[in-house]
Amino acid sequence: MYIAAMTATLPICVYGADGAAADLIARGAYLAKAGDCVACHSSPGGKPFAGGLPMTTPMGRIFTTNITPDPETGIGRYTQAEFLRAVREGIARDGRNLYPAMPYPSYAKVSDDDMRALYAYFIQGVAPVRQANRASEIPWPMNMRWPLKLWNLVFLDKAVYQPKKARDAVWNRGAYLVQGLGHCGACHTPRSPTLNEKALDESGHAFLSGAALEGWFASNLAGDHNTGLGRWSVEDVHGFLKTGANAHATAFGSMTDVINHSTQYMSDADLNAMAVYLKSLPPARSDDGPPYAFNPKTTVAMLTRPAGNRGAILYTTYCLHCHGADGRGAAPYLAPLAGNPNLLEKDASSLVNVVLNGSGQLVIDGMPAPYPMPAYRTVLNDQEIADVLTFTRQSWSNNQGPVAVTDVRKMRDTGQ
Repeated sequence: MYIAAMTATLPICVYGADGAAADLIARGAYLAKAGDCVACHSSPGGKPFAGGLPMTTPMGRIFTTNITPDPETGIGRYTQAEFLRAVREGIARDGRNLYPAMPYPSYAKVSDDDMRALYAYFIQGVAPVRQANRASEIPWPMNMRWPLKLWNLVFLDKAVYQPKKARDAVWNRGAYLVQGLGHCGACHTPRSPTLNEKALDESGHAFLSGAALEGWFASNLAGDHNTGLGRWSVEDVHGFLKTGANAHATAFGSMTDVINHSTQYMSDADLNAMAVYLKSLPPARSDDGPPYAFNPKTTVAMLTRPAGNRGAILYTTYCLHCHGADGRGAAPYLAPLAGNPNLLEKDASSLVNVVLNGSGQLVIDGMPAPYPMPAYRTVLNDQEIADVLTFTRQSWSNNQGPVAVTDVRKMRDTGQ
């Protein structure tokens, strides 16, 4: 998307570093990619890590901060200890508490060695940018920060990740990356009314079971057969993290940024470790339904004579040429709809959003994906979007409920 091209060549400006320091900075650069720091701390058209990206919270919008080493507007005056405290505990150099939109509950698990490498990179390897931080739009008194001290006392676990002795090195590496730098739970784990993640690792049933987020539904990453990764192999997960697409699904929403700026640059060993860990997670849903079994016959027959079904008419007009009569698309270039976990998910937010607004373009090895999902906001009205999505959710044995026109209208009106 807006900074996909530059993430592959982010400058490592090593100022007077010797060989050992240069190696540490290079390692920090890799870890910063694994943490996807650039995606959140860069705004459209802005400089890397200079902040300014708006993030929507239930209380109002906040803006990500400048984490370049500029001494006035960035983190140039942070000591290593202050940097570690900010990243792991959410406390800025001046003592202010950071909002937990910054995923410090995940980063608390990052090892001391990795934190030192990250500090070396951000202080010595990133070009300073003088750009003042923007104040949040959260109104008083909700913008007071002292309650976050209490929030941290209750919900912040400061323990660094400890390997599980019963698991091998690959599983532990994957757990460390998923739970820590990857901060997958920040999006994919549902939150309590107090905005804490309901679980921070596999010991909690809700961990990575899917969650609504800024007009999308971050997918279930647990072992559920229909909505999760139950039908995916380790190789499927690895391939998705590397390219953003496989035979089951294609990345959308903020996951496109994760692929573009982060996971595609990670080593195959680390991606494999993450895949092994994710595939070890048990099913998390009690309502996942009977296992999906592909059956295109009824749908294909309907599409040959669609006149009696408004959704089928719309599908043949706007969707069939890419996704096919059998709903299988042409992976990895054109997403499958038959059995796609996002079609089988009860929360249809992502489907409504991607039809209204299209999908961000995946850029892998500098090459944009050839067939991104176009936006139909100005082409289809709310009823038509509800009809075609209802058709796709009830076809090819997807067997999911209808999409309400009121849900489409609400998303359109919010601009998401």
